[in-house]
Amino acid sequence: MSRPMIASSPAPRLGWVTAAASFGFFVTQLDVTIVNVALDAIGRTFAAPTAQLQWLVDAYVLALAAMLLSAGAIGDRIGPKRAFVWGLVLFGVASAICGLAAGPLSLIVARAAQGATGALLIPPSLALIAHAAHGDDRRRASAVGWWTAAGGVSIAAGPVLGGLLVETLGWRWVFFVNLPICLLGAILTQIVAPPTPPKPAAPPDLTGQVLAVAAVTLVVGALIEGGHRGWRAWPAGALVAGLGLLGLFLRHQRRAVHPVMPLAAFARRPAWLAVVVGSALNFTYYGMIFVLGLYMLRALDWPPGKAGLAFLPLTATFIVSNLASGRLVSRLGARAVTAGGVVVAACGYALTARLGAESGMLEMLPGFALIPGGMGLAIPALTSGLLASVDRHEAGAASGALNACRQVGGAAGVAIFGALASVDAVAGVRSSGIASAAMLLGAAAIVLLPRGGKSHPSSSANAEAQIHP
Repeated sequence: MSRPMIASSPAPRLGWVTAAASFGFFVTQLDVTIVNVALDAIGRTFAAPTAQLQWLVDAYVLALAAMLLSAGAIGDRIGPKRAFVWGLVLFGVASAICGLAAGPLSLIVARAAQGATGALLIPPSLALIAHAAHGDDRRRASAVGWWTAAGGVSIAAGPVLGGLLVETLGWRWVFFVNLPICLLGAILTQIVAPPTPPKPAAPPDLTGQVLAVAAVTLVVGALIEGGHRGWRAWPAGALVAGLGLLGLFLRHQRRAVHPVMPLAAFARRPAWLAVVVGSALNFTYYGMIFVLGLYMLRALDWPPGKAGLAFLPLTATFIVSNLASGRLVSRLGARAVTAGGVVVAACGYALTARLGAESGMLEMLPGFALIPGGMGLAIPALTSGLLASVDRHEAGAASGALNACRQVGGAAGVAIFGALASVDAVAGVRSSGIASAAMLLGAAAIVLLPRGGKSHPSSSANAEAQIHP
């Protein structure tokens, strides 16, 4: 009589913990895209040029990317549950400051604070799920599948929710909406999550962290400003300085005792391939969503609510493809599913390149269905391939580094595609669509190149437990 009770008792707890952990991942991914359909309203309020609007997106993404490198270690040092709850509280405070911002510069700084605190919600949330699963790989993988789906839904639903909020309550509510989400997540976590005491962790690589933040900020900042000011004066100097700091960062990582990025792991083909393809996927998606938002609001003159609803197909296909990816990987292998997903997304971008000054929602629908459908297949598959190639003790650092690189790729996409659309939104969306399709077809070709060498064995469940969409 007692054995069934013992075996079944963790299952309800795992479900509730997964729900609590999903609040944090949902809100961090939501804020990647919810602001896009509010950009025009923010620009009118503050008379902000396109370059400042790009910074509103990239300040969040860059801070999130930089802090992801160390968020796992911070969670270990203070305990995942405590780190997650504090992350929700601080993210809510930063969101409130965003909503109360009096000008574009203060809003950009608050967005960076959002990104930095949001990083505390990702590795600790996975640690909470792993702890509640009690070592059951199958149930842990299933729970992370739902956690992954929550992130996919939120990043796709962001423009829809943002458009409705801008039209009904005003643009400041795209930030205030985070407050009840963070509050509910913190309360639920305190109630249902089991205690997770701190555990010994390596000392943080502060030098590596500072170099990484400075390098990516200078490079992406140069891309944003260079696209608008031209490559004279400080944008060119900032690009050179950023690339120099990037070189110093890589040199430091080779010598550091506890590096924030395990370079040895990324020397293996599946690992560097995951970085290349993952960064390309984020580059094209973040950049294209930014451009499409400006295209709908400015070229088509749509109200924010209608523009947001046009993104609705992204949500459904993200859910289906995310949940299907794991099953396809088990049948076809990570390599085939990654390549197939990338090609599907490339086809979607090619279709968006056909949009014009009088296009409607029906013309957008095929591309908007294929893009997230392909991404939802590819990202879990390439992450599984990465984690199957590294030792278990490298899995957390490798996953954090991969997702940091992907976020930097997304920030670069906003910078470059935003410059293309700053003068002519129609021409910008067409050129961005062509560039995205070409980039992803190139990435698929790299995936399909003959491979050599052997990867390190690792359980597929462990791979699934580290997926960050």
